[in-house]
Amino acid sequence: MQKFSLFPAVVLSLVSFISVGIQPVWADNDAGFVSLFDGKTLDSWMPIGLGKAKFQVKDSAIYGKTAKGSPNTFLASKKQYADFELHFDVKVHDKLNSGIQIRSRPKTKEEAKANGSDIGRIFGPQIEIEASPGQAAYVYGEATGRGWLSPKPKDKSHSHDFMKNGEWNSFKIIAKGPRIQTWINGNMVEDLTDEEIYKTHPKGHLGLQVHGIGKKAGPFDVSWKNIKIKEL
Repeated sequence: MQKFSLFPAVVLSLVSFISVGIQPVWADNDAGFVSLFDGKTLDSWMPIGLGKAKFQVKDSAIYGKTAKGSPNTFLASKKQYADFELHFDVKVHDKLNSGIQIRSRPKTKEEAKANGSDIGRIFGPQIEIEASPGQAAYVYGEATGRGWLSPKPKDKSHSHDFMKNGEWNSFKIIAKGPRIQTWINGNMVEDLTDEEIYKTHPKGHLGLQVHGIGKKAGPFDVSWKNIKIKEL
């Protein structure tokens, strides 16, 4: 937009959970999850779209670095997903806006013509990734012409500080039908139901983003690790 499995990120009181009889959000249970990154290769991923930034494995993470003059660049999952729960850790440069596409795909000729975009441009729901204070984990409609799908970021004064700048941050995303829920470091950020985007994007690729930086100095970088998914 303009402007990745996961272990528990929040320590919660065991006594409190026993007393109220519920389970913690970040339960240490890998049942049903599949790892999308082994820390060594990009075998589950492929370049997609029009960007020129490069991705590589560095320090057991997927590392992306900006390229001057490049549009947004995406490294996409080879497999497409519909309903899922996704966990990942991410660390982003304080000056770089990033994100992860869900249920997304390249535009066809007809789709590109409809709103003046380039053929092959990636579009669909994007979960925002950026430093605090900011709009991380809200949902943006990448190249959809709708801007923010989440209502809160439409208020320019709105922001939160759930991201730990310069550190690894744990994300959790649940997409089921038209409902998209997101968490950062155990803090719920969004619970969005959007029938319109679900009609056009019920299934698609995940896409790790290195945002275009235009003529900014850079380079800026972003890294992902512990990426795992469970289909629902």
